[in-house]
Amino acid sequence: MELKMERNQITWVVFAILFAVAAGVLIYFDWKLSTSVMGDYLATPMMNGITELEAVSFNKNMDVWFMLMMVAFLMIFIRKFEWGTALAVLLSAAGSFIVYLFVQQFYFGYEVWEQALMIRAVICSITIVIGIGVFLGLCKMWQYLLVGMMFAPAYALIEYFLANDFFGLMSTDPGGSMLVHMCAAYFGIGVAIALREKRSWQEPMYTTTHSVTFVWLASMILWVLWPSFVTSLLNPGASTWGMITCYMAGIGSVISAYLVCVICQKKVNPLIYTYAMLAGPVAIGAPLLSVGPWGALFIGIVAGALSALCFIYLNPWFCKKIGVVDMMGVHNLHGMAGWLGALSVCVITLSIDNLVFAVIVFALSVGTGAIAGLIVRLTRGSMEVLVDDNVDFSRNEAPPS
Repeated sequence: MELKMERNQITWVVFAILFAVAAGVLIYFDWKLSTSVMGDYLATPMMNGITELEAVSFNKNMDVWFMLMMVAFLMIFIRKFEWGTALAVLLSAAGSFIVYLFVQQFYFGYEVWEQALMIRAVICSITIVIGIGVFLGLCKMWQYLLVGMMFAPAYALIEYFLANDFFGLMSTDPGGSMLVHMCAAYFGIGVAIALREKRSWQEPMYTTTHSVTFVWLASMILWVLWPSFVTSLLNPGASTWGMITCYMAGIGSVISAYLVCVICQKKVNPLIYTYAMLAGPVAIGAPLLSVGPWGALFIGIVAGALSALCFIYLNPWFCKKIGVVDMMGVHNLHGMAGWLGALSVCVITLSIDNLVFAVIVFALSVGTGAIAGLIVRLTRGSMEVLVDDNVDFSRNEAPPS
């Protein structure tokens, strides 16, 4: 026992020293950044063209952060893991946000922090927040922070591939069908495959009326805010067109997801519908600026139907084949609609460029996710209870009278 305590103390001392050194280095670079850049911000006249554009970007930045938090409520239907879902979202978002900005500044050389960089960072965070839905409740709470930190470099790598011309090919993905949705789904699947948590097959998904109502609320708010997400890095002219096509695609999936649920199951399963109604906005991300309103409506109709059919018929087969449970059905919405969006550009442009990049995103996401999952598995230790708030939270109950 004494030897164990000594080792623990040494570990914490080493950790504290490393943390202090890292903090000192970061503070030094932060001081250099603030002295060289902050003066420019403060000296910029108000209400000129630059600050007006910055104001628009600021609002979209806030919208995307709001959407990120809404994703927690979209996944909060398991009644015994509601608090855990919310905390997992916050921890994974925080870890990915910090590390992404670190990578961009110290590896890619972005010394000026501006709205575009901050938006890219929060998009990285929302991507991993979607991705943890595959293995939600299957690891220790602190490991969501770790997963977020490991995801950011992988995301930055995939983002780099999509932003550059390789072998004469160029990707088309202004709204993130590949970068966000496919990356989230297949990174999460890679983590889940590495974890191989067989007990998840026996995990009951108990719901309540209020927990499913949260999902309804989150889905509808996300639907409304989606144009801010897909146009967050576009210029004002393109943003107007992107808003039009995004809403038209969303209308399409609202209708088709409902029809598929009624035709296939006679009644509407609220968890299937509230997810599948977002398939249109997911799919339109890649062809956002390549189609007109009616083409967007058609893509949304196909996406909503495809996602609902995947929830109803594909999900059991798919989970059995990969050997893990997709806890939130992330593949049925983000994976399949992401593929649809990427490949629709190939049809529209008569080019295979997006197919090549979609395969690259798939391979990199699964591969890096599997590496992260192995690290999670090696550091997880024993975990007797899955998907349960009682593991991490105290309940302040009133004392007996």
